[in-house]
Amino acid sequence: MENVSVLGAGSWGIALARVLATNGHKVTVWSALKDEIDMLNANYEHLHKLPGVKLPESMVFTDCLETAMKDKKMVVLAVPSSFVRKTASSMKEYYEPGQVVVNVAKGIEEATLMTMSEVIADEIKDARVAVLSGPSHAEEVGRAIPTTIVAGAVEKETAEFVQNLFMNDVFRVYTSPDVVGIEIGAALKNVVALAAGIADGLGYGDNTKAALITRGMAEITRLGIAMGGEAQTFYGLSGIGDLIVTCASMHSRNRRAGILIGQGKSMDEAMAEVKMVVEGVYSAKAAMKLAQKYDICMPIVESVNAVLFNGESARTRVKDLMLRDKKSEVFLHEWTN
Repeated sequence: MENVSVLGAGSWGIALARVLATNGHKVTVWSALKDEIDMLNANYEHLHKLPGVKLPESMVFTDCLETAMKDKKMVVLAVPSSFVRKTASSMKEYYEPGQVVVNVAKGIEEATLMTMSEVIADEIKDARVAVLSGPSHAEEVGRAIPTTIVAGAVEKETAEFVQNLFMNDVFRVYTSPDVVGIEIGAALKNVVALAAGIADGLGYGDNTKAALITRGMAEITRLGIAMGGEAQTFYGLSGIGDLIVTCASMHSRNRRAGILIGQGKSMDEAMAEVKMVVEGVYSAKAAMKLAQKYDICMPIVESVNAVLFNGESARTRVKDLMLRDKKSEVFLHEWTN
């Protein structure tokens, strides 16, 4: 068993910490919020983010980053994507050579267009960085509902180390060397989930959602391959798997925010009502910039940006998507006649 820590006491960080503790590892959870740490120490339960999910009393909770980093074989970075660089910058003072840093945030840094693993590597030189992603709502992982996910790293040894620490009979972990593909799928599915939620808020049906999921996956795949990802990744857990669950579930904060926007609320009003970080809002602009950089056609991503940031009508944007130039879906084969 290993000494490990989770930085970030949100719902996903707490759920993953519980998995690790259940597997017998010595787990420390860090939060920058002293009130949050006091609550966890008093209740061994996150009363606001994962109510009803009791945590093992072997877990340690601290607001001291040095304590959370010291003598840990693996550090799981579970803060929102907008805080990854700041947290990684603070971590580097205490980083110990050989520590594995596992990113579980899903996003693209707008200013640099870096993935989260690239941001971590930019701040912590020579860090052993891995990613963990897939269809995995914290609310279900915390309740030990069977879940399957993928660990990605450049080095096979690192990916398998993460796999071994997390895997159990209700949390199955695969490995992959395609870190770029995993992270692009993870970040952009949140943007498509916003679109799916907006369609729900407008009162559209399953046909519309299926179309958004399918064509959204086509957009993600085109961009991901252009950035060096493998096509197979986007048809796997961190691609279509994560996209389906995020577009379909009410656990999805991105879908919930989209529903509110479709019902007429502003982006800020929707985010305030969801009361959690809506990663798709932060990833939407970055996704549009990446589409422009790599010259990739991404009409759904473009439409989400238009609704979020330009005040355009969601209903009008759906109509525009439907009336785009006629196209063929399959380009791999020639017509026979």
